[in-house]
Amino acid sequence: MRRILLALLALACLGLAAFYALTIPRALAAVEIAALPRGEAARGERIFWAGGCASCHAAPGAKGDDRLRLGGGRVLRTGFGDFVAPNISNDAKDGIGSWSTADLANAMLRGVSPEGRHLYPSFPYTSYARMRPADIADLRAYLATLPAVAGRQPGHDLRFPFNLRRGLGLWKLAFLSPEPVLDLETADPAVKRGQYLVEGPGHCGECHTPRGFAGELDYARWLGGAPAAEGEGKVPDITPAGDLGGWSAGDIAYYLESGFTPDYDSVGGAMVEVQENMAMLPGEDRDAIAAYLEAVPPVGNPR
Repeated sequence: MRRILLALLALACLGLAAFYALTIPRALAAVEIAALPRGEAARGERIFWAGGCASCHAAPGAKGDDRLRLGGGRVLRTGFGDFVAPNISNDAKDGIGSWSTADLANAMLRGVSPEGRHLYPSFPYTSYARMRPADIADLRAYLATLPAVAGRQPGHDLRFPFNLRRGLGLWKLAFLSPEPVLDLETADPAVKRGQYLVEGPGHCGECHTPRGFAGELDYARWLGGAPAAEGEGKVPDITPAGDLGGWSAGDIAYYLESGFTPDYDSVGGAMVEVQENMAMLPGEDRDAIAAYLEAVPPVGNPR
């Protein structure tokens, strides 16, 4: 009996050691950090709007210049618990004003905070992981030009076991990858640019793709529509056979610019803020997004 107990204890210790090793937050390597370029704010503004930073981190309903006050506080209520958008303004104490380019790159590409802790994927680093480091450097430079907003937001309020942050290390091993979602056999530069924007900074799949039991994206139904994250309504299928029906690429691009559908209806719901972000992009980016959405495999039934 004593030998059995000792063997069980040894196995438990080995299991804990393996869990600890597998769940260590893995930041960028020193050589990757050294390769980060000096960012340019003018280019970073384009990434800011493509990434929809204001949609989560500005005050709900903010308009005009208030959309650049990124004090956080918006609450996303999900089956895992409540996620609170943090202050990412230029405030050195309550925001990310003290963050370096490397800190932001670690957060966006690896989901690791400057303190070396796992970040929850309510911050969509599963999409941002596909971004070019140069774009993150530009974004950091642009964020440094925005107003500092005082006030630290409270932490997330999650149910057990989701409040055990260390377990995210296993989740990342299973679901975090910088590889493109689709292997598109095309040389069209517009489609390629659209793929980068949609799968990377635009993180469109985070809302438009259904999820599995652990909250991971179901890439087999990429952009095929999903229940709203907060349990109210449905996010549309935006593949060619889905809720966009017979929309052309021009219809999609015009909708992203103006908020008007081919049927003269207007954008509504959570998409309002997304469309406002897309309207800030140059026309070539909206055209690229539309070209990509026309090229993705259909998921839904033809309408």
